[in-house]
Order: sequence, then C-alpha cells, then structure tokens
Amino acid sequence: MNSPETHDPALHTLRHTFGYPAFRGEQAAIVGHVQQGGDALVLMPTGGGKSLCFQIPALLRDGCGIVISPLIALMQDQVQALCQLGVRAAYLNSTQSFDESSAIERQLLAGELDLLYVAPERLLNGRCQALLESSRIALFAIDEAHCVSQWGHDFRPEYRQLTILHERFPQIPRIALTATADEATRAEIIERLALEEARIFISSFDRPNIRYTVVEKDNPRKQLLKFIRTHHEGDAGIIYCLSRKKVEETAAWLRSEGISALPYHAGLDAAVRADHQTRFVRGDGIVMTATIAFGMGIDKPDVRFVAHLDLPKSLEAYYQETGRAGRDGLPSNAWMAYGLQDMVLQREMIEQSQAPDEVKRVERRKLEALLGYSEAPACRREVLLRYFGEESTPCGNCDMCLTPPETFDASLPAQQALSTIYRSGQRYGAAHIIDILIGKATPKVVERAHDKLSTFGLGKTQPEAQWNSLLRQFVAQGLLGVSEFGGLMLQDACRPVLRGETTFMAKRVRAAAPKAAASVRREIEFESDEARTLWAALRQCRRDLAEEQNVPAYMIFGDATLKQMLDKRPMSLDAMIELSGVGDRKLDAYGSQFLDVIQGHQRRL
Repeated sequence: MNSPETHDPALHTLRHTFGYPAFRGEQAAIVGHVQQGGDALVLMPTGGGKSLCFQIPALLRDGCGIVISPLIALMQDQVQALCQLGVRAAYLNSTQSFDESSAIERQLLAGELDLLYVAPERLLNGRCQALLESSRIALFAIDEAHCVSQWGHDFRPEYRQLTILHERFPQIPRIALTATADEATRAEIIERLALEEARIFISSFDRPNIRYTVVEKDNPRKQLLKFIRTHHEGDAGIIYCLSRKKVEETAAWLRSEGISALPYHAGLDAAVRADHQTRFVRGDGIVMTATIAFGMGIDKPDVRFVAHLDLPKSLEAYYQETGRAGRDGLPSNAWMAYGLQDMVLQREMIEQSQAPDEVKRVERRKLEALLGYSEAPACRREVLLRYFGEESTPCGNCDMCLTPPETFDASLPAQQALSTIYRSGQRYGAAHIIDILIGKATPKVVERAHDKLSTFGLGKTQPEAQWNSLLRQFVAQGLLGVSEFGGLMLQDACRPVLRGETTFMAKRVRAAAPKAAASVRREIEFESDEARTLWAALRQCRRDLAEEQNVPAYMIFGDATLKQMLDKRPMSLDAMIELSGVGDRKLDAYGSQFLDVIQGHQRRL
C-alpha cells in the first residue's frame, strides 16, 4: 500500500529532506498555496516552523527561492543548516569578497541553487535586480516582515521599498512571514508590501512550552542568580538589559559566580560581537547577556531561558525576545524582574525622544499594554494572547496560574495614595510618596513640609513593598500617569475611586514565593542513571561531529531528536529514520555513529 507521501511531493520533501513525519498546523495549507503560485502573509510564532513554509515550495517550484533576510547571522545560520540537509543554498551579503559573490551569482544563473538568501539592501541595488531578471525565480520570501512597520521595534526602512518585487516580478509568488504583528502592524505589512490580494494565515501565538514569570524587583541580581541556579544550571540562555554598561557588568558578575556568560551590544567591536555570537550559537550552556541588538533571527533551538532584567519596550518586543527560548518545543522559561522605576525610565525615553507626537502616542499605548501584562492578576498567557487578538483559557503553567495571587479591597489605600499625590503637588516619584504615606520624616519630606500633610503616616499599616506594588498597579490600571521627569500624576480614571464610587481590588504582595511557583519542568527528565549516561554519550557524539564539521551542535541533531533516541533506542538505520528530525541526508551522514553509541550502550547493560 502506498504511503500518503507517495502522492504528495510536499510531504515527501518534508519527510526525506527535513526529517519530519507530518506538517503542523497551517504549514500544509501555506505550502500548497505558495507552491501553486499564490501570495501569502504568514503570522506564526517563533519555533512554529515558518521557514518550512517557503523552503519546501522553493524546492518544489521551478527555479530558485529568493529569501530576503534582515540579518547576516540569520542567513548564514539558515544556509549552513540547509546545506547539512543536502539543499543547494547560498547567501549574498557584505561579508563576501567580489569573487565569492560572483561565484554565487554564476550558480544562480546556471540554475544550481534551490535557495538564495539576500539582505534587503543588496536586493534593492541595480546589479542584484538585473541578476534576478536573468534568473529563474521560484518565489520571494520576505522574512521578519514586521521590519516594514515604522511602529515596530525592528523597523528597517529598506523593507518599505520591497514593493519593487511586486512591480518588477508580478507573476512570481511572494510570501511575507513574521512572528510578531498586532492588527495595526499586519495592516501596514499588507499595505507597504502590496499584499492586498495575499491569503492571510494566522497561527496561534501560543507557545505552551514556555513558562512566563514576572517577579517584583528586590535585589534583581540575587533573584536572577537564584533563578538560574534553581532551574537552569548549565543551560543556554539570554539575559536582556537596557544599557550597554549593565550588559557588561551583568556578564562580568555572572562569570564571577561561575556561570559562562558573554556580553553583546552594538558598542562592542564587530569582531568581538561576531565571536561572542558564534560561541553562544555553537556552544553548550553559554549565557548571553545583551541589549536588544542581539537576537533577531537567532536560530539556536536549545535556548532554555530568556530573562529580562529591565522592562522591554512593548509586548511585541517581549513576545519576540521571550520567543527565542524553547524553539525545539522542550520546556523553557521566560522570566522578568520588574519595578516601577523601569516604567518611569521607559516613559522618560519616550518623552525625551525626537520622535513625532504620533509615534510617541503609539509608544505610550504599547508601554501601557506591557504594564497591564506585568501587573495582571490573571493568567499571563491569556493577557499576552489577547493582545494579539487571540482568546484562550488559563494555561496552568505561568506564575499567576500556578500560585494565584491573593487580592484584597484596596479602595482605602488607593484613596490615601491618590490624595497624597494630589496634596504634594503631583510632581514626586513613588519613593517620596511612600515615605509620606508610611510616616517616614526624611530630610526631603521635612524640607517640603510634607510631614504636615493630613495623609502623613496614614498608610503605615501597609508594608513598603505593598505600597510599591499598589502604585505600580495604579499606573497599570490608568489611575496614575507618570510625567517625563518621573512624577506621579492623577488621571481621570481615578475620580470614581477617590469619590468612593467604585471598588479597587489589588494584588497582595506575597511574603515569600511558594515553592510550587519556583518549579519548572526540566528540559530532560531521566528515569535512571543509565538513561543519564546514554544521554551524555549521545551529546558527546554530537559534540564531536559538530567540531569535526565546524557547525553548531544543534545542526547535527537537535535536543528533541536526541531525546527520541534516548526514549526509543533505535537499533537499526531503518528504525532511526522514523525519528523526527532524521532525514535521508542526516541518516547517511550521521546515523551510523549514533547507532554505534546506542548499540554499544545497550551491550554494556
């Protein structure tokens, strides 16, 4: 009896080239649509398999697929991974000599390439346009399509000129792909790339393997170290900081604590940045401490955690940055330490920027949505997905679901705080307001006669940590605003609370984090020491082959594939080809070596 893949070239390619037994979600529909010549806009989360949506149609259609990619590191990683699969892939970018570029151009003209990755700047020049017009093109794939949006965090002005593809090559299908786009950004992608006739595919933005946790800042370095030691000792991870100085200081401090950490930011020498990125991508257990200059397009599947020591700029940025964890589908963590000062700093950056007022309004709205997520008393995942237009039920796997917060009627404390802010002139930050509320006669309080206010000491029954939390919640709920200088100001939404016309329910600060919230499913769970030994042997085999091939270890086989080897113990090449992630080329290249490891281990039992 013939298998389904006998009659389905796309499924045959998926199985024998990429090593996967079946398409996931909308992949089959997208591949079929583009293969038949249709345009598409694809919104799919990181790790959802976006690349296959254009790689497989490119292999099945006549000609070469042209992939517009915004980062050199991204295209180099993807080309290297495709070559491991036996796909004829190459890239054109500024790292190549004239002779190297010319050789690749000749390959394209001769029909010797399946996929060619090109930076948007390169694609727009006259030489590249003439090259494309002289070649057989299967499709155009515009990766990281959100870069077209001026409201986005990764805006690239060159992306706006990519309508030239529609104008000069109207018969060639185009597929635009992104992992992060709210409704406004989707509309802008469609308009700017002339995709009005394209079919839109929206996959769920849910990443169920990621556990989301937000903690209140209280010695954040100590909190970060405890998080890594408890959950991710020896794991690869990314830690985001707002400033270059903080990146370098955090990396140095982590190294002093025995954690392999490297800094990455735009101020470092280009050669140093490239070296650190290579060490992170190819190594095991490296932690990258970085600004947002690092990450877009990083294809490392075994990043087990992403931590934020500072508040990101928006929920889109947060979603994309946390999405770099767990691309292989194994359990991973998204952890963020957050305080009111983070919000004040972000607001200052918005107000002091030279951006037009319209841009500032959008950035304020995005920051408010992020604050709402950070202070939400309900499931993190529900709030995050709702922002992207997707409804869900409580996930049972975020900090809010695992240890639901206790709430209490905070109407009276709210009235006390709001009244204090009003009576003191609506120009002071949280620390000064809290000093007044708890009756702390600091020199600043006394100098301004704020110890004479009727609200002085009224809030001494609430701990200082609770007041910090309440003020954050008031800001997140829109009762308070923050001036460009960090002063708290009353907003119209506070009037019903001040007048006692409505009840304000707030989260109570926990005295100590319950142990249930700290646990996380480990990447690999071993049933016995024997399984742990085999796992170590499989990883060593992979490491040796990666060093021999001079490629990242995950390009040999990912952790998810090694886990299947551990669980299923294939004893023949026929059995190994049935594992997800093992295609024909990799079976021929590496199957025997891993088979030897498994068989040798079994003989010693």
